[in-house]
Amino acid sequence: MAVTEGVGAKVPGLAGVPLLGSVLDLRKDSLGTYLRARRELGDVVRITAGPPGLRVELYCVFSAEGAQQVLASDAANFRKENTFYQEVRESFGNGLLTSQDQDYLRQRRLVQPLFTRRRVDSYAGAIAAETQAALDGWKTAPGGVVDVSDSMMELALRAVARILFGADVEATVPVVDRCFPVITDYVLKRGYSPVSIPRGWPTPGNKRAAAAIGELYGVCDSIIERRRRDGDDGEDLLSLLAAAGGGEDGEDGAFDDTELRDQVLIFLLAGHETTATSLAFALHLLARHPEVQDRAREEIAKALGGRTPEAADLDRLPYLTQVLKEAMRLYPAAPVIGRRSVAASQVDGYTVPAGVDVIIAPWVTHRHPRYWPDPERFDPDRFSPDAEAGRPRYAWLPFGGGPRACIGQHFSMLESVIALAIILRTYEFEPVDQEVPVAAGITLGVTGPARCRIRPVAS
Repeated sequence: MAVTEGVGAKVPGLAGVPLLGSVLDLRKDSLGTYLRARRELGDVVRITAGPPGLRVELYCVFSAEGAQQVLASDAANFRKENTFYQEVRESFGNGLLTSQDQDYLRQRRLVQPLFTRRRVDSYAGAIAAETQAALDGWKTAPGGVVDVSDSMMELALRAVARILFGADVEATVPVVDRCFPVITDYVLKRGYSPVSIPRGWPTPGNKRAAAAIGELYGVCDSIIERRRRDGDDGEDLLSLLAAAGGGEDGEDGAFDDTELRDQVLIFLLAGHETTATSLAFALHLLARHPEVQDRAREEIAKALGGRTPEAADLDRLPYLTQVLKEAMRLYPAAPVIGRRSVAASQVDGYTVPAGVDVIIAPWVTHRHPRYWPDPERFDPDRFSPDAEAGRPRYAWLPFGGGPRACIGQHFSMLESVIALAIILRTYEFEPVDQEVPVAAGITLGVTGPARCRIRPVAS
């Protein structure tokens, strides 16, 4: 239960430097700091960061059982009320990712019918077309080398933009590509800064972010206004969102124009960077493990022959799906999930106080030796049906969990498997960069090159 009955053990604290705590470690390598905290102190660890008066305390929960409590069984006691989520809200709107309480329940009710398996499966053709278009561009790659991180980011953005905006994809992609990096960097700096400068102050950072937000909002508002005016009843997601609830003024639960824009922006944010990360690291890992790459390619050839993959083919590609899941284990697109506690609670036998920031770290849980022997080893057979049945549900949580689990899980898996199938039957991969540096941002960020040498698959 959420409210503590009796008192649990005191949460051990990670040693830091005098006055500043662990702030320098977190800034240098937050993911490595969380790994060290679990290794040295266990499954619930308190990390302090910042000088007196500006100090932040993070209560980190690393076990699968603790993650399940925070995200699912005790979800009402752990809310999206921290500074980071507020910054995302103010920049990208109060959409499904950031809203709470009645706002969230209403949004989920309106959006859920648009993410049924049947509706999502209808996007398979668009995903396949965008993947093939991306591969056409690889034919002229200098030296036969492509950066899979950059390439998959472009592919995933175009795919989600086409599904959202339909024929308006060409108007939106350049704006998103230009504005998103500016806005996400701004959110991160503000979300983790101990001092929050008002957004209205005319600092260079505020001005750059305001211009990028204005441009991004402008292109979305223009498309929405045109759809309302023309009465477009198309099948792209924006048209379906506009029709959800039955009106344009918020009556009967419908989204008004601002809410519609908020949903679009959140889907763009959550729908392309996450899938791009999963695809990029799947390709990077396959390049480093040619025996796995060959096995996956053999499955693809047997299941598809020469035809374009469809949604129904996911069940015919179980090993390719295992490859993707193992890539998502090692490189979860959401490596850290934040919440704020409402009441004091006991998690894994420790007392987590009321009103503190709570961290769930899939990056750490996915490497927990209790669930994953030799955790740094790439092994898709970890996700065979028998192996999966023997693990706790929350040992693998790339999509979060509980009532706030990602609504786009099936879309992400569909896009990733279809794209991988097309890519692997077309090209073989060899690694140029053996290791790819990463850092925690809004999503897992690639901070260096992720290059592979490609070679057309022999007919």
